[in-house]
Amino acid sequence: MQRRRRRVVVLLRKMLTCAICVIALVALLSVHVHVPVFPSFKVPDFADPYKLPTITQQHEIKYQILSTEQSWTEELAPPHLSQTPLPSRKLDVTGGNSNSNIVKLWKPPSNRDFVPCVEPSSNYTSPTESRGYLLVHTNGGLNQMRAGICDMVAVARIINATLVVPELDKRSFWQDSSNFSDVFDEDHFINSLANDVKVIKKVPKELSTAARAVKHFRSWSGMDYYEGEIASMWEDYQIIRAAKSDSRLANNNLPLDIQKLRCRACYEALRFAPQIEAMGKLLVDRMRSYGPYIALHLRYEKDMLAFSGCTHDLSLVEADELRTIRENTVHWKVKEIDSKEQRSKGYCPLTPKEVGIFLTALGYPSSTPIYIAAGEIYGGDARMADLQTRYPIMMSKEKLASVEELEPFVNHASQMAALDYIVSVESDVFIPSYSGNMARAVEGHRRFLGHRKTISPDRKALVRLFDKIELGTIREGKSLSNKVIEIHKKRYVIFFFLGYETVCHFFLFGI
Repeated sequence: MQRRRRRVVVLLRKMLTCAICVIALVALLSVHVHVPVFPSFKVPDFADPYKLPTITQQHEIKYQILSTEQSWTEELAPPHLSQTPLPSRKLDVTGGNSNSNIVKLWKPPSNRDFVPCVEPSSNYTSPTESRGYLLVHTNGGLNQMRAGICDMVAVARIINATLVVPELDKRSFWQDSSNFSDVFDEDHFINSLANDVKVIKKVPKELSTAARAVKHFRSWSGMDYYEGEIASMWEDYQIIRAAKSDSRLANNNLPLDIQKLRCRACYEALRFAPQIEAMGKLLVDRMRSYGPYIALHLRYEKDMLAFSGCTHDLSLVEADELRTIRENTVHWKVKEIDSKEQRSKGYCPLTPKEVGIFLTALGYPSSTPIYIAAGEIYGGDARMADLQTRYPIMMSKEKLASVEELEPFVNHASQMAALDYIVSVESDVFIPSYSGNMARAVEGHRRFLGHRKTISPDRKALVRLFDKIELGTIREGKSLSNKVIEIHKKRYVIFFFLGYETVCHFFLFGI
């Protein structure tokens, strides 16, 4: 009897032990153990060139800056960078600011359901038989040429011409030898406009001796001018050469389908060359590894300062150098410029130091990553010192990429500008220090892609505040910040379509 009881007790003990083990195992498996997983290193696939998103490919930027689980995008860092962002270290983009303030700093404006409409109307027809060939010599920098090319596509449609792939400006200040196919995807340009305008790469050899005319198209001209004066030239000439391309077509009072064609040319046909798009994507990916970033178009290069006559905070030697450049540049018509007057009217680009004060006053913390979209800054590192001190995570294409990676582009200003254009369009916030061609082009493209946030500084109002800081009548701090924020409440670019007469102008030039 006792032996039987002992067996029962042993059996019960074994069963109880098994039950406890099962319960413990289930509990162990059900416990959530948080193990940080970091994305694997990945080299971008260059076989599929980077394309700026079209309307049908728009993506929502995920603002995760308020989350402690901020995601990271990683890939191999360029070999020359001494400090690359580590997957285990998340940048503090809040800078101690409250969550509500951070949301305001990075949140894009609402589009209120307004979207681009570039599809042709039901009455739009394919191009009819061409009456002749339109040759175009573009002028200016990258974005001035882009706008001019879009205008010339529309002009070719208006005068029923076959458009020869435009020649890029090789004689301007930058002395860039790039051809159209070096900067843009030539085949894509031709094919994407097939239903709008016939485009060819070269004039047929049999027309090498054909009658041709060189014409300076009148600035800001409308349909009557091109359908009348210019189209009548086909009676005497087979080839018309446009000596300049910029500002040749009016922005308003044009047929709806012509405006839409300009937009299609700019945002669908003028795709950058594959090698530029691939390098642009690489720079965007590397910049994003630091978190949400500002693209700062710091227009403080020698040519800009010489052209505008802005010499504030420069030495007498520097001012004389810029004046000499302006006097020796034949196609710059204005030679005598009052620098103080220019600045007081808001016609001068902000200096790097002024930009730093501006960003701080808006509330962007020192940990904010900033991409400098610019050429060589006049005055070099010394001129950038104050801004660099305020915002140490300040990058550029030269810092993000190795010498070897940039080597194919370095001696070509238009190609280097195209890289800055891509990184600027893809930024979380875009801030131009001057409202030039690049600023307007990027601003317009960002609206086209979904009203991405752009802050356009009120330079005229800011100069007054900066002067007060220099005089000591106002200090940096809450008071200055409140004034700057109040000035710019209505300058966080939020524009809506009131009618299509303004839409293409709105998109192309950021007006």
